[in-house]
Amino acid sequence: MLKHIRKLILCAALAAAIGCAAPESSRTDQLSVKFFNAGKADAILLYTDESAVLIDTGLDGFAPYILSTLNSLNIRTLDTLILTHFDKDHIGSADEILESVEVRRVLLSDYPKDSNEYDDLISALKAAGIQSEIVFGDEQIRFTLDGVQYTVDGPDADDYDSDDSNNSSLIITVQYGQTSFLMMGDAQNDRIKEFLAEDSNTYDVLKVPYHGNYQKQLKNLIPSVQPEYAVITCSASEGGEDKTLELLDKYDVQVFLTYQGNVSIVSDGKNIEAYYD
Repeated sequence: MLKHIRKLILCAALAAAIGCAAPESSRTDQLSVKFFNAGKADAILLYTDESAVLIDTGLDGFAPYILSTLNSLNIRTLDTLILTHFDKDHIGSADEILESVEVRRVLLSDYPKDSNEYDDLISALKAAGIQSEIVFGDEQIRFTLDGVQYTVDGPDADDYDSDDSNNSSLIITVQYGQTSFLMMGDAQNDRIKEFLAEDSNTYDVLKVPYHGNYQKQLKNLIPSVQPEYAVITCSASEGGEDKTLELLDKYDVQVFLTYQGNVSIVSDGKNIEAYYD
């Protein structure tokens, strides 16, 4: 017993000094995903005991809410910041995030946009000394953090018939144990069709594309993905169209709307719990 106590004390001392992993008994061994109540905008935090990834940052001015959450979770570093595309409701607070916390890696789509938010992002990347990585459609980026497997898929086309910005969205799939998540950014019909031609997997959780605005390809996406849960990032007045909700209901998908509160989904690798917080 005394030896066991000494071992725990030694490990705690080493953890403080050199980042030794916490004793196994103190680990939660779970993936938590928080979809922020950010209006019609995306900001999604995925974290485990030893990793943190942020997908999009909401509008300009939303950073304090993200930073407050990071602080409450004792997250001092983002392993990866993924910006799905360059619309202001996805990158608006990226510059302030980059100025406020250490970010080790930044992944971007290959469709630059002429906007103040884009210019602020590029300036913040330069100030932080970060060389961002562009995700091209012909080469997915895959990485694993603390047992969580991420795949980031870029747009295949050089241009799209409609809405290049939204259809250029990076699409992120996340696998943790036997559970899986599909984050569709603001993908519209062309990009959804493109993705379905390449991926026939099912996913437990679907982040509905384009804030739940109805699109014809949702009729193919939802039965293909077969989600148990769907999250729609919308405001009370924008997004989350009735036709989309009716389609999700048809397939018995449990829907969460972020304007009703932050949405938390927790996976232990086998089971998923979803709730408003």
